[in-house]
Amino acid sequence: MIIRGIARSACFYAILFYFGLTLIFLPSICLAESINTPSTVRTFSIPAGTLQDAINQFVKQSDIKLTADPALLQGKVTFGLNGDYEIQAALDQLLENSGLRVVEQADGYAIAVQPITSGAEAVVTLPSIQVTANNAGRYAATSTNTATKTNTLLRDVPQAISVITNELIKDQSIRSLGDAVRYVPGVGVSQGEGNRDALVFRGNRSTGDFFIDGIRDDAEFFRDLYNIERVEVLKGANGMIFGRGGSGGVVNRVSKQANWDSAREFTFQGGSFNQKRMTADVGYVINDVAAVRLNALFEDAGSFRDGVSMERLGISPTITIKPTHRTKIVAGMERFHDDRTADRGIPSFLGRPVNVHESQFFGDPKRSNAKIDVLSFNSFIEHKFDSGVTLQNRTNYTTYDKFYQNIFANSQVFAGLISLGAYNNVTSRENVFNQTNLLYSLSTGPISHTLMAGVEVGRQETHNQRRNGFFNNDQSQVNLRVPLSNPTTNAPVGFLTRDTDAHNRSVVNVTSLYVQDQIELLPQLQMIAGVRYDMFQVDFQQRNADKTHLKTNDGLLAPRFGIIYKPIEPVSFYASYSQAYVPRAGDQLTSLNVTVDTLKPEKFTTLETGIKWDIRPDLALTAAVYQLDRTNVITADPNDSTRTFLAKGQRTEGVEVSLNGQLTSNWSVMGGYAFQTGQFTSEIPGVAKKGATVGELPRHTFSAWNRYDITPKIGAAFGVIYRGEMFASADNAVRIPDFTRVDAALFAQFTKRFRGQLNIENLFDTKYFSSVHNNNNITPGSPIAIRASLIANF
Repeated sequence: MIIRGIARSACFYAILFYFGLTLIFLPSICLAESINTPSTVRTFSIPAGTLQDAINQFVKQSDIKLTADPALLQGKVTFGLNGDYEIQAALDQLLENSGLRVVEQADGYAIAVQPITSGAEAVVTLPSIQVTANNAGRYAATSTNTATKTNTLLRDVPQAISVITNELIKDQSIRSLGDAVRYVPGVGVSQGEGNRDALVFRGNRSTGDFFIDGIRDDAEFFRDLYNIERVEVLKGANGMIFGRGGSGGVVNRVSKQANWDSAREFTFQGGSFNQKRMTADVGYVINDVAAVRLNALFEDAGSFRDGVSMERLGISPTITIKPTHRTKIVAGMERFHDDRTADRGIPSFLGRPVNVHESQFFGDPKRSNAKIDVLSFNSFIEHKFDSGVTLQNRTNYTTYDKFYQNIFANSQVFAGLISLGAYNNVTSRENVFNQTNLLYSLSTGPISHTLMAGVEVGRQETHNQRRNGFFNNDQSQVNLRVPLSNPTTNAPVGFLTRDTDAHNRSVVNVTSLYVQDQIELLPQLQMIAGVRYDMFQVDFQQRNADKTHLKTNDGLLAPRFGIIYKPIEPVSFYASYSQAYVPRAGDQLTSLNVTVDTLKPEKFTTLETGIKWDIRPDLALTAAVYQLDRTNVITADPNDSTRTFLAKGQRTEGVEVSLNGQLTSNWSVMGGYAFQTGQFTSEIPGVAKKGATVGELPRHTFSAWNRYDITPKIGAAFGVIYRGEMFASADNAVRIPDFTRVDAALFAQFTKRFRGQLNIENLFDTKYFSSVHNNNNITPGSPIAIRASLIANF
C-alpha cells in the first residue's frame, strides 16, 4: 500500500525475527532489579475528564484493590491527577467535588457516597465491582504529556513512540542521547563531527530536533542525562506539536523536578579509560506547599581513542510550590559545562573504513577541542479552574556559548597518504520561548472531546563565525598531506576568516497558534485532529565579503490527523497523516551559499499506520509501517564537511516493531526491529544520482536489552545490538560494515541503602564502526569497556 512490497510481509517477519532472537539469546540470561521496600507513594499521570476513565487509569497505575458502584461514577468529572501521592490523598483529589469519598478496607479501598452530616462515620454499602492492576514495568511507560500536550495513553497516540524510562537509564548506565537511542528501532546515531548530538530519524539526520519539557533546545552540543527523568523519542513529522523541526522525529527530555519524595541518591562511577563520574539527586520537602530538588554532575573521562578526553560539570536546582491544590508552580535553572576533544574519527580507503587500530587519531587531538557553556532558566505554571479548564504556561530562557576547533582527515587515503584540514567555529545563541496551553474536556451528546489550544512565542539570536585553518604559516596551504603510517601532525596551524567563510548574525522570531481535538466517537473509535500555524521570520546578515542581508517571512501550516480503532481495550489500530517544516535558521546557514532559495523551508510529510497492544499493563508491543517524504533537502557533501547541497527530495519507507516491559515478574525487556529503505527522488548534480540510497540508513537493525531478577538482591542483564550495512553518504561510495555488539550488566543490592552495578559494553570485543558523518569521518566503536557504579540512597 504505502511501501512497495514490504507492508504486507515485513511486519509479520519483523515480529517473528524479534521474538525468535529473544528466545534464542535470553532464556539463560539473568537480570535483576534492586527491589526496594514497598512504598505507599505512587506516581500518577491522569488527565482531567470523566471520573470513570480516571478511576480506570488510577488502578492501572497503582497496585491496590478498589471497589465502586459504576452508577456512582456515571456523569461525574475530575480535574485529574499528576505527580507523586499517597494512595489516600490521590483518591481524595480525584473525587474532589464529586460527592463521593474513599474508605479504606481490609483488602483495599472502596468508593462511597459522602455522608450528609459532617460527623457521620458510617459507610454506605453499595453493589460493587472490583478492579485490580499492577504498577507498570521498569521499561514500560503508559502515557505521555508530550505527543499531544495532554495526558494521553501511549496506545491512544497515532504514531510510534519509544520511551527510555528512568529505570532503563540507570540499568544501562546511560549518560548521553547517543547511548539512550541505541535500543530504539528506527533511530540511528550520527557522528556530529565530534562536537554535537546528531541522530538519524527514519533516514533523516538532525542536529536540531531536541526538546526539553516540550521546549526547543536546538543548540549543537552533547547533552547529559544527569537531570533527566525519562527520554521520549517521537517518530514521524511532529510539526503540529513542536512547530518547526519535528521532521523525521524528535527527542524530548523530561527533566527531574522537585516533588514530595524526599529521596537522596548519590552515584559514584569509575571504569575503563580512566572514567570517573559522580552525580547527586537530592530532594527535600519543606512543607505541604513547597519542595526543592538539586541534581549535580561531575565527570572526567579518557577514551580508547589516542589523546581524547572529556570533562563535564552540571548543576540543576528546582523548586515546586503548590499554593492551592489546583495550582502548581515549578521554577528551575541549569548551569552546564562540557569540554572535550573533538574527534572526527578515521577516513576511508577503497570504499571501506581504512584498516587502522581503533585508537588511531587523525590530525591533532591537542588542538582539536569543543567546549560549551549553557545557562538556562525555566518555569512552569499550571492552574485548574472550577469550570474544568486547565491553564498551563511554560517559559524557558537559555544562553549557549560554544567554541570548537579541529584538525582532521578531509580526504580518503590515496597512495598511502591522507589530507588533513583545519577550522574553528565560535557560536553564541540566546533563546527565549513562552508557551501557553488551555485544556478542556467535555461531551457533546455521546461524543467526548479533549480540547487543547495554545500559543507559543519565541526569539532566537545567533552569532556565528568560522575561521579556516592553514598550515606552516602559508595561507595558501589549507590542506596538509601526511602518511597513513603517521597521520598526526605538529605543524603550525593558523586560522583566519576568509571572504567565503561564515560570519553571520541571524535573528529568528516565531509566533505559533495551534488547536487540537481528541475525539471519542465510540468507546472503540477515536480521532485526533489538529493544526498549527507558525509565523516564522528570519533576519539574516552575512558579515563577510558578500555582505548579504536577507529577510524572510513564512507562514507555515502543519496539520495532523489520526484515527484509532480499539476492538478491545488493550489493542489499538491506528493510521495517521502529518506534516512538518524546517525553515533555515541558525546552524543550518553556516555551510550553505545563502540565497532566497536556500532559505525556503524543508517539508516533511508522514503517512503511518500501525498497531499497539498492551499485552499487560506492564508489557507493550508496537508495530508501525510508514512512508516519509522530504523536499528541499539539505544534504552533506560526501567528502567535505564544510559544504552542503540542496536536493529536491527523498523518500524513506520502513517497518518498526518494539517490545517494552516485563515478560514475567522478574524479566524486563526493551528493544525492537526496524526494516528501512530510503532513496533520493531527484538527482543532486555532482553528488548523487536519482535513486541513490540515503546515507546512514541501514536496511536492518535489531536490539534487545533484558534484565532478569535472580533474587530480590542479585541479578544480571544482557543486551544485543545488530546494525546492518549502510552507506556513509549520498554518493554511495563508502560502505560501513554491519556489526553485532553484545552488552551485559550485573546488579547487587548490598543493603537497603547501598547497591552496586557493573556494566560491560561490547562484551566480546567486537570491532565495529559506531557512527559516521561522511566518507572521511567515521568513528570506530569502543572495544570492551567496563564501568562500576556504587549507588547510595539516604
